[in-house]
Amino acid sequence: MNTTQSTETLLEPQQPHWVSRAAFPVLTAVFFLNQAALVAALYFRSIWFTIPLVLTASHLMHGMLIAFHEASHGLLRKSRRLNEIDGIIIGIFSFMSLSLYRAAHQLHHAYLATERDIELWPFVIPGKPRWFRVVAAILELNVGLFYTPFLFIRTFLRAGSPIRNKKLRRRIWQELALTAGVWFSILAALTWSGAWKYFLLMYLAPAFLAANMQSWRKYIEHVGLTGSTVNSSTRSIISEGPLGRLVAFTLLHEPYHGVHHRHSGVPHAELPQLASELEPKNPGEVSPFPSYRHALMDLLRSLADPRAGAQWRTATPPLTGAHNQMV
Repeated sequence: MNTTQSTETLLEPQQPHWVSRAAFPVLTAVFFLNQAALVAALYFRSIWFTIPLVLTASHLMHGMLIAFHEASHGLLRKSRRLNEIDGIIIGIFSFMSLSLYRAAHQLHHAYLATERDIELWPFVIPGKPRWFRVVAAILELNVGLFYTPFLFIRTFLRAGSPIRNKKLRRRIWQELALTAGVWFSILAALTWSGAWKYFLLMYLAPAFLAANMQSWRKYIEHVGLTGSTVNSSTRSIISEGPLGRLVAFTLLHEPYHGVHHRHSGVPHAELPQLASELEPKNPGEVSPFPSYRHALMDLLRSLADPRAGAQWRTATPPLTGAHNQMV
């Protein structure tokens, strides 16, 4: 029997499995089931169920933050209206404006790891002293729930902001006002009902952990790399094991991060099909890592002097002077 596949078969693109395409609805359903179980664990005061459910909630919330990222690209839902609604809702609970994130994130893609990449500020600025960059890393990796919104609000409010369009700025203010209004209502309801225990363990604790996971993943993806190409300024993860594939699924295939930077308009479910593009082809490019653990070890070597971008290879950053005022 001839089992050799024809050239046409080999070249024919395969559609992602429907389960892979349905990662966000599955993630959302599992998240609400987890929260329902957490309510029961808290009601019956079972610490042995509460702690693991808080931890799983934090991982699922991390996945929701990546869904927010997908919404900023218009890729979370086929319906543009639903895409925007989901993005705004997730943004409210992560203290973020979808429109602000979208505008800033477009600059991250357009100017990856250059001095105009505002998502990687201050690590892309050779003029920033080491102590400043280390403090920024400590804050982002440990209190990301508050530092990340600060990073984007800073971009929006600072003099010379790259976000200049008046209509866009008006929408950002509206989304920020909506976020403030929703949170005022939530805090008022909590004060009236006294349900602070549920708020702490169902939202604040897992959200705090999820935001830090988001920060660590961002650093794994870019910090410590000083290349000028996508593959030399991005770490990607390709894990062939079942656990690795499950992690990629729950993170909406974000581990294939280099592919996303090459094809920012491709839905997450299709990213694994383009994994061959992550293999190094130029000097200094980074091979995909087999797990987040391996990529984390590579990152840790650079955290004592966090930097990103090819500009560091020729720069001799001054510790004082006008260059320190660069943004």
